[in-house]
Amino acid sequence: MSEKQEIVTIDGPSGVGKSTLSRQVAAALGYTYLDTGAMYRAVALFFKRQQIDLDDEQAVCFALSGLDIQLFPAEKEDGDVGVLVNGQDESQAIRTPELGMLASRVSAIPAVRAQLTAMQQAIGRSGKIVAEGRDTGTVVFPAAAWKFYLEAEPQERARRRVAQLRAAGQEVDFEELLKQTLKRDRDDQERTLAPLKKAEDAVIIDTTCLNIQAVCAKILQIIQD
Repeated sequence: MSEKQEIVTIDGPSGVGKSTLSRQVAAALGYTYLDTGAMYRAVALFFKRQQIDLDDEQAVCFALSGLDIQLFPAEKEDGDVGVLVNGQDESQAIRTPELGMLASRVSAIPAVRAQLTAMQQAIGRSGKIVAEGRDTGTVVFPAAAWKFYLEAEPQERARRRVAQLRAAGQEVDFEELLKQTLKRDRDDQERTLAPLKKAEDAVIIDTTCLNIQAVCAKILQIIQD
């Protein structure tokens, strides 16, 4: 059995609270927070602006060669990780529902997946990170010492996302977002490459009726026991 890495992975579908929990867990442990979803959103934004045909493998690979992504800490304690795309701050631009859907498509492209997975593994090589996404416990960091998989009812996940976006000043329709949530679930679960699934050794936590503080306390108790 390979040696375990000093890494916490928190996987699950959109809207289960991965980002907020990962920030809090990382802060409590003194670890670095790695938002893998933000990286795929950054690629999606870049491809959209460059009008890249996602079915054109050659165009995708060429575009990737000219893409630089850097993450930086959020300005606010409870804010999203900041993202630079080729030196430009795109932290707000990547957080729309449209970019979330496009990121799901982009993440199924082998060249994109390989490049970002390598970047994430390089970041995690020294350990002491909390990584959140959809395959951090199964593909990116299979030797992570602590793995968690969060789930919640789709309606509750859509409600949370609507509240988050409205708080950020974006107007969004609940029913439309719920449809997008269900479609993204299907896309993420059914894709051939690195599908959304639970790691066999992950602790599963249903967050539907739990607040962030309760889930965070549960995760920290398991890690620190």
